[in-house]
Amino acid sequence: MKQRPMEQIVTEAERHRRIFVLLESAYPQAGTGLRYDNPFQLFVAVLLSAQTTDKQVNRITAPLFAAVPTARAMAGLEPEELEPYLKSCGLFRNKSRYLVAASRMIVEDFGGVLPDNFADLTSLPGIGRKSANVILSAAFGKPALAVDTHVFRVARRLGLAGADSPAGVEDELKEKFPPHEWGPLHHRLIAHGRAVCQARRPQCARCVLKDCCAERRAAVAMADRSGPPQE
Repeated sequence: MKQRPMEQIVTEAERHRRIFVLLESAYPQAGTGLRYDNPFQLFVAVLLSAQTTDKQVNRITAPLFAAVPTARAMAGLEPEELEPYLKSCGLFRNKSRYLVAASRMIVEDFGGVLPDNFADLTSLPGIGRKSANVILSAAFGKPALAVDTHVFRVARRLGLAGADSPAGVEDELKEKFPPHEWGPLHHRLIAHGRAVCQARRPQCARCVLKDCCAERRAAVAMADRSGPPQE
């Protein structure tokens, strides 16, 4: 479908739609980089991913899942027995404790099956709002929108949200986009934040969203008001 020129887009709803379409075109394959075969394995990978790259998590989980494939198997371990698998992971001792405690809850309270709702997921040690939303979306295909540091930064720069907290940004994004777009939007904002809209040196000149970006448009307007540089 042919896109309307930006100067013809006059409503915020049209701008939001343009942003989504451009992100979809720029990052059609965006998705989680974590490797897993079932919801429990994704839960483990997501918990390990705090302060650790997806690539490093995948290096850890390959031997871990071969040796400890289920919640019941992990629940039977002590944290000290799990630690050798996680030593190359940041905060590995804390994560070992969380994984064992959470696995025991999954076995004792949920029959060995990872729960598929927000309240129960966030009751598990080591799982907060962002992690629960990632699991709900990726493992269970449910409408959920996780806000990590990239989503938080890019959404605010684009003018899609103005809240000062991840939960507030999540609520604002959910108001602007339909539920079936929440998961893809999450992944594409992350991809854009990593590739272009970086924290310290955003690559605005090559950004496909530059004409839709509230922060850039505000900077241009300020420059216009200031007039040409003095000689």
